Order: sequence, then C-alpha cells, then structure tokens
Amino acid sequence: MLGINAIQVSGLSQRVADATGVLTILNNINFTIPRGQSVSVTGPSGSGKSTLLGLMAGLDTPSEGTVTLLDQDIFSMDEDGRAALRAKSVGFVFQSFHLLPNLTALENVMLPLELSGHEARTPALAMLDQVGLSHRLNHYPATLSGGEQQRVSLARAFVQRPALLFADEPTGSLDEVTGTRIIDLMFNLYREFETTLVLVTHDLNLAGKCARQLRLHAGELVE
Repeated sequence: MLGINAIQVSGLSQRVADATGVLTILNNINFTIPRGQSVSVTGPSGSGKSTLLGLMAGLDTPSEGTVTLLDQDIFSMDEDGRAALRAKSVGFVFQSFHLLPNLTALENVMLPLELSGHEARTPALAMLDQVGLSHRLNHYPATLSGGEQQRVSLARAFVQRPALLFADEPTGSLDEVTGTRIIDLMFNLYREFETTLVLVTHDLNLAGKCARQLRLHAGELVE
C-alpha cells in the first residue's frame, strides 16, 4: 500500500570541502510532502535550494541523512536504481529547458517514453497538442522561442504522468508575460495529473501559488 507522503526528508546535510575548509551547504533539513501537494522552496542565492532539489531527486548523494521518495529510501539504492525510479515516476522542468538540440519538439517529448519501452508517438502528440504546440512538432529547439521551448519541456515532463514534478526556476529565462503563461500551464497540468509539485524559485509571487512554502536561509530550513 502506498504511503501518504510523496517525499520524506530526514536529517539531510550536505558539506563540501573548499580552499578554506569545509563548507556546509545544507544542515539537518527535515520535512515531509504529502502526495498531491504543491510546495515551493525559496531563499536567497546560495541558500541551498538547488542542492536540496538535487538531493530530493537522487541526482546527488548527501553527507548525512535520508530521502524517502514515493516510499523508496533512495540512498539505499544504487545509481541505476535511482535512475530507474526517476524514469518511471519523476518529471523535471529546468530554467535552461534541457532539450536535446538535435531532436525535434516531438522527438524530445517522445524520448522518455521510448527509453522506458513504451509506445511514444501518440501520447507525445497528445501532450504537445495540450500545451498548444501541434503546429511546431517538427521544429528543432533552436527555432523555438523560449516560451515554446519551456512548453516542450513541460510536455516532456508530463508525458509519462509522473507522480512527482521537480521544477527549478522554470520561468528564470523568460519574460514576465511568457513566464506567467508557463506557470499557469504548469499548475493546470499538475492539477489534472494529480502530481506532487516541488518548485524551486526566488520569485515570492510564484512561490505563493503553491499550497505550502519552505524557506531556506544559509542552508537552514526556516519554514
């Protein structure tokens, strides 16, 4: 039986060595996120926001602590196991889009389905239609505007109906009007697919759209 929490973070710390000794990036972070909740992570530059997101997603390993993601203790798994969990259940949206430049919009959205061995073309077409890009299927990222590229990345993130979506400054490269449209679209998709949303942002107005806000300061959680 699935638990009620999508994410549980316990005693999470991250330290790295630098020229002056040991730098603490995160210190003893603890929280849970119920399934289906939207949560923002805010804080000034250097507060540890992106580091925390990377640890929650199992993209890095902590100095101390645990992360339970969809009932899985991800740091008891090897990297292949974490990658398999992400491929099956986690979507990502980044500030810099992270589209593959040699693939068309359609091919970028099809890719995660193809890698997991599922039929890809029909659901990818449906998702691109849902984000308003049916007329740009065969365009490469370099020929798309920033807003269009981010809509492709949203389609790619949601095409497998992920249980979790991690969004790291999704409007950071966009103008205000385009950014607002992207956020409205992302929240509509989050609600439609009943996804758990974790949004890293410096924008307090954007953070306020989430049901809950977590705030970091100097590596400490000041919720």
